[in-house]
Amino acid sequence: MVPDVSTGSRTRGLLSYLYGPGRRDEHTDPHIVAAFAMPGIPDPGRAPLDQHHALLDELADYLDQPVRVREQRTGKKVPQHVWHCPVRTAPGDRYLADEEWAQVARRVVHATGIAPDGDDAACRWIAVRHAEDHIHIMATSVREDGRRPRTNRDGQRAQAECRKIEAELGLRRLKSGDFTAAPMPTSAEQAKALRAGNTETAREWLRDHAYTAAAAARDEAEYFSTLHALGIKITYRLGPQSGDITGYSLAAPDDTNSHGEPVYFSGSTLAPDLSINRLRERLSAHDATDQPTASAAGPSPWHQADTALRDLRMSLLDHEVGGGRQEDSVIQAQAAAFSELLHNAAATAPRQARAELRAAAASFNRANRSAIRAEHHSATALRTAAKELLHTLGSDKDGAAVAGLLSTAVLALIALARWNETRHHQQQAAAAHQTLVHLQTAYQQAAEPVLADLASRTPSAQVAQRYAIDLRATIPEHATRILADPAWPALATTLAKAESAGQNPRRVLAEIARQRELDTADHPAEVLNWRLHHQTTERHAARVRAASARPHRNTSTGAPANTTGGAPPHTAQTEREVPTKRR
Repeated sequence: MVPDVSTGSRTRGLLSYLYGPGRRDEHTDPHIVAAFAMPGIPDPGRAPLDQHHALLDELADYLDQPVRVREQRTGKKVPQHVWHCPVRTAPGDRYLADEEWAQVARRVVHATGIAPDGDDAACRWIAVRHAEDHIHIMATSVREDGRRPRTNRDGQRAQAECRKIEAELGLRRLKSGDFTAAPMPTSAEQAKALRAGNTETAREWLRDHAYTAAAAARDEAEYFSTLHALGIKITYRLGPQSGDITGYSLAAPDDTNSHGEPVYFSGSTLAPDLSINRLRERLSAHDATDQPTASAAGPSPWHQADTALRDLRMSLLDHEVGGGRQEDSVIQAQAAAFSELLHNAAATAPRQARAELRAAAASFNRANRSAIRAEHHSATALRTAAKELLHTLGSDKDGAAVAGLLSTAVLALIALARWNETRHHQQQAAAAHQTLVHLQTAYQQAAEPVLADLASRTPSAQVAQRYAIDLRATIPEHATRILADPAWPALATTLAKAESAGQNPRRVLAEIARQRELDTADHPAEVLNWRLHHQTTERHAARVRAASARPHRNTSTGAPANTTGGAPPHTAQTEREVPTKRR
């Protein structure tokens, strides 16, 4: 059951909407189910058509009487005197009779302070039903005694009361709000998008692109230049004395009002963590001088990000069993960096996985917003690895590294969801589970061609049988499940590659089996395959680093070779799929 409190200034205008046909003729049989004083209340919905407009005027005057008395007494207009709270049941909930909706309305106006039980001097209110799944509670927020009601935190109190009502009426139990959600598009914005043939509103389109730009940017200037390159219009709020930027607003390229002027949304109204101050906290935590530079000899950026994600998962698992020492603010910072990784992976992953990764990134935007203030400087490693993905050229050629990263990302996301659940972050945990569906699909899309290629290069039956013997000797408790896993041929190929690189199969199997338990793995051979791929890559990278650390001498001059390097190379543009028009 979802309440949505708002205020306005036009009593008659809201009544016209409530008793009208709706924007798409969706209103049927509008009528009052409850009111502050049911006898004598005019109900335009149940009157003859020739009396409809007159009764709307009469009802508006009746509700506004205390407002007019206060205005006459004070000589001032009462601002935002219309209080409005639609209450909607969740999809799949049972039908509620008018009497049940009437009880819901009375409980909501009592909980919010509009009309406490037994208070004869409370505000005037009505509850109108014009559909099966919701009512609209409308009140004028001046009491009969001329005072304004105490409605502080009315939205939060309405939410809490609806949670109780759900339990008592046997309705679907929704998650409690924590006031970190991004503002929802208004009905007018949704209608405007529908008329333009867009599947999302301008607000939603801007929010998605702002998050993507923030994930890619190394500093504030790059954030705004990226948005400008996408055709997004930007206005800045400047300090009156310093002239510094104290805020900003964005407008979609094709979104204008009736006068042809751009419709701007401030960063904070797109989402709380897109305000200028929150952005600066994130961007200032990234030091461009610490940015690793991809090299043909070293591990790929996907592998570097995989390493950082493995560290995150390990810390979360340690936290879960009570051995972790990280503060919640540190883990929240890691969640923010994980969000950036999803956005950047969506821009550079193999094409078949990009759509699901974009959906995962959009879902995790909600999971990333919480009341915990992130200590962003503590997540430098993961954030740097996430931004390095945008320096990837030809990422499609490193399919195994991409699939390995996404496999680790799935496990890290599960651990983040559990962390949110233990902290009773219901909205964030629900969003994390929604993200998980998209991320698992993206992993499958990236992993299937890689595993198929490995399986097609399985070593000879004699070598595979030897690896099976090694497996039974090393991991006897899981051997049967691993050998029955469809990914076993792929694991056998990866074992053969590791052995050709000088690793002992039994020793390496024992090492990767010890990294974490396999009991909960649905596909243990896949898990071991990515662990082995990651370990083999790590060993190769270590050998490369060791070789590059040895002193070299110039054979012609005898002078030591320059090992310090010059300035980092110019960052190449990555191939991205960022639309500039809403669809």
